[in-house]
Amino acid sequence: MTKSLFPGFDGLMTLSRREGVDVRPTLLRVLTDLYVQSSTHSDDEQRQFVELATRLIDQVDDATRAAVKARLAIYPSTPVPIMQKLGLSAAQEGRRVPLAREIPAPVTAPALAPPPAPLPVRTPTDAELRMASNMAMQPKDAADIHDMFFRAGASERALILHNLAQTPLKAAPRIPTVRAKRAIQILEMAAIAGDFENFTFELGDSLILPSRVAAQIVDDASGEALAVAARALDMPSPVFQRILLFFKPEIGNSVTDVYRLSRLYDRLSDRSALVMLAAWRGSTLAVNRAKYQPSLHDSERQRARAGASQTRPGVQPGSAPAVRIGTSGSSDR
Repeated sequence: MTKSLFPGFDGLMTLSRREGVDVRPTLLRVLTDLYVQSSTHSDDEQRQFVELATRLIDQVDDATRAAVKARLAIYPSTPVPIMQKLGLSAAQEGRRVPLAREIPAPVTAPALAPPPAPLPVRTPTDAELRMASNMAMQPKDAADIHDMFFRAGASERALILHNLAQTPLKAAPRIPTVRAKRAIQILEMAAIAGDFENFTFELGDSLILPSRVAAQIVDDASGEALAVAARALDMPSPVFQRILLFFKPEIGNSVTDVYRLSRLYDRLSDRSALVMLAAWRGSTLAVNRAKYQPSLHDSERQRARAGASQTRPGVQPGSAPAVRIGTSGSSDR
């Protein structure tokens, strides 16, 4: 059997042969990305790319085929059979680019009427002001949203995320682009390697989440929590799909689950993900307050009891009559 000339592609080919897993769209995207990374290819590399890509192009959906076509349309070394397969036309050397028609001289327009006076600005109502203020999320509300999300089923979670986009709750700030890109690379490598510890640590560190919440997201069997975390990092959809296939085998082995989560991820808005991220962060404050508040309350009560139980001495200083002693040592009468 001929060894694959594209590093990292053998694992995907092995995964594609598993029953019940349709990773052909991901295979074609990865194969194309690997091919266009190099400006030149040997005859064997080109032959293998043509054989694999030609077979996969007929087996993928229209969206994947369009994405691959866009990548190869601007690549100068796309093989001719692939161009014909995708309906691309090769650029001809020496062909003269047609010039645009000469722009006619502008026609002098009559004097325009003065613009109408601007309408008076309407004073917003109190309700509108509250909605526009992006109300900060209280720790108790954040904990309620956190618990409600993780207790809900798949369809209920999708509805929760849809409604979060319409709430006036304040969303978490976006993760800086440089930090997010670095996190996406580390998460993908850890997922392919099956390194749960580093995956969980990087997810919590990049999203500024405690280890408890990060572990809960990673261990979530349904997968919606991982989709929210990936959207908060603005992870590309193909990367999220690869993480599902490699890192979550219980999901990757089900075509229905992969399709369901991929569709949810593509429809998930950035605001919904960032509001949920704010809830995850705020729920930690609620847990900490509940953990430390009883001990503080008991200590104050104990100090109050201790102060009340202190007894005064039976004879206060200066309350007893003074006893005068005479020169002879006897008391005066």
